[in-house]
Amino acid sequence: MVPKPRRTRFVCVSDTHNASPPSSFQLPAGDVLIHAGDLTKQGTYAELKKTLEWIEEVDFEAKVIVAGNHDITLDPGFYEQHYAYFHNQNPQNSTSCLNLIQDYPSIKFLNHESVRIKLLKPDGPRTTFKVFGSPYSPAKGLWAFGYSREKALDMWDLIPLDTDIVITHTPPKFHCDESKNQGATGCESLRETLWRVRPPLAICGHVHEGRGVERVVWDLTAANIKYKEYDTGYWVDPGAGNKKQSLVDLSSRGADPLRTSTTSRLHGKTCHSGRVLKTSWRWQSESGINDNQTAIQGGPVPATQDQPSMSIPHRNSSATRGQGGIPPSARCDLIALTDRLDRQETCIVNAAMMATSWPYQSRHGSKFNKPIVIDVDLPRWEDSA
Repeated sequence: MVPKPRRTRFVCVSDTHNASPPSSFQLPAGDVLIHAGDLTKQGTYAELKKTLEWIEEVDFEAKVIVAGNHDITLDPGFYEQHYAYFHNQNPQNSTSCLNLIQDYPSIKFLNHESVRIKLLKPDGPRTTFKVFGSPYSPAKGLWAFGYSREKALDMWDLIPLDTDIVITHTPPKFHCDESKNQGATGCESLRETLWRVRPPLAICGHVHEGRGVERVVWDLTAANIKYKEYDTGYWVDPGAGNKKQSLVDLSSRGADPLRTSTTSRLHGKTCHSGRVLKTSWRWQSESGINDNQTAIQGGPVPATQDQPSMSIPHRNSSATRGQGGIPPSARCDLIALTDRLDRQETCIVNAAMMATSWPYQSRHGSKFNKPIVIDVDLPRWEDSA
């Protein structure tokens, strides 16, 4: 008997910069709270304490956070070198700031690392997921947790392939990363890594103007273009300009569930259960795949693909890394594809709460976005025990 997944609700925020509910924004109910960094403006002990206190108090079964480039004291190497630029009159103790997080037991702080989480409440979804969280973003200006382009690939290669939720402060390149004056500022190496990992959810922030949601269908068969994408769906926020939640329903109860092993793009068509779906997404390529099609050149892999199990090499050669194809062909990225062709889609969420790029310089007060609420099906841990 195939285990039946359970809908799990994630409430996603980022870039709160000292703001907190309910004074600055309303926080919807959910199972898991995600904060994708920039907890503070400049990472002082008092700022961190204020933010950690409201996160500790809110009612979620799990709370996962990462730092961001503004949380400068949580990057000890950076702060030791540059503290005088920020806190010349009142230097902070970086060790004390890091230790402060341990005083809040309900909060899981991830610093470029992963953890498996089980939701245990009897009246909760009782699901499990593996999450990787990182505070890093491409180096720009004098801010914490920056990295060079040369180091990016090795950094993001540390994301395990079996990760379900990826939380990064930076967005991936070309997805939820555009600002009015700087264009697309996300990380290309992260985008390439998401092609290989293909987690159901990738949650980020950093670029305030990039707030939103995109669904990327990965092209796993293209033999000539590495890290190729097949299609992108752009979310229409149901909470824009009204009192509704900014909800993204990717569960099987919704109109357009997240692609795992389904073969149809479901553009208002009939799915396998016979329901006629009304999509809330604008797709870059509306042609999609016909219901009776199994595969097209450069398209997603069919769910009925009879993929043989096989041993795979410990590491790809650089020539095949990111290369689409059908295992056991040695001309494709065997590590990323073998026994993993059902991972075809990633929902990328930029959950930036600040609606202005430089909130601490605003003359008219800060404006806030709504938290983004994600419903997604996850396996029950009892079924896999």
